[in-house]
Amino acid sequence: MKQPDGFIDPHGGFRNLKSYQMSEIVYDATVVFCDRWIGRRSRTHDQMVQAARSGKQNIAEGSMASGTSKKFELRLVSVARASLEELLLDYQDFLRQRNLVLWGKNHPKAKKIRNLAYARNRSYMTYRPYIESSAPGVAANTIVCLIHQTNFLLDQQLRQLEKQFLEQGGFTEKLYHSRLRYRRQSRQCTGQLENPEISMYLIN
Repeated sequence: MKQPDGFIDPHGGFRNLKSYQMSEIVYDATVVFCDRWIGRRSRTHDQMVQAARSGKQNIAEGSMASGTSKKFELRLVSVARASLEELLLDYQDFLRQRNLVLWGKNHPKAKKIRNLAYARNRSYMTYRPYIESSAPGVAANTIVCLIHQTNFLLDQQLRQLEKQFLEQGGFTEKLYHSRLRYRRQSRQCTGQLENPEISMYLIN
């Protein structure tokens, strides 16, 4: 008798997600930025680092949970998105409170940072000169650009997850349909064995 089709989707592999890769860069950059420009005993220091970590960790945990709960994955990715939005506001506050310019979308330096997204094997090291060797305004604006890029990827990811959930359902629905298929197959096999003509061929 044929076993039921698998109902647990492929999951994990979060390190291959562009959103995770970007969130990791944002986290590493935030740790360096806060250690340089925010007092280590400051509550703001801890909040910014925790928000950056939350963004990264929830993307990873959502990916791991996707095999059994699309709804839970959606929730975790949404938490990641909210954490990075909170972090974005902290950087904008940092710039405003120090009378530093917030780069607009079309600012030449903002465009330069965005273009680094096409660099091969992009990592924290790609942006290190702007984060570690620059004035606080350049460092903060660089990370603002990185957060915007990460949020864009997360928005795309959320839309795709919502579409998959609506079209394919979650783990519970897949388990239900898998059980139905298994029962139908069981009844078909039982019916074949009860048919004398078919049973003769099966026994021989």
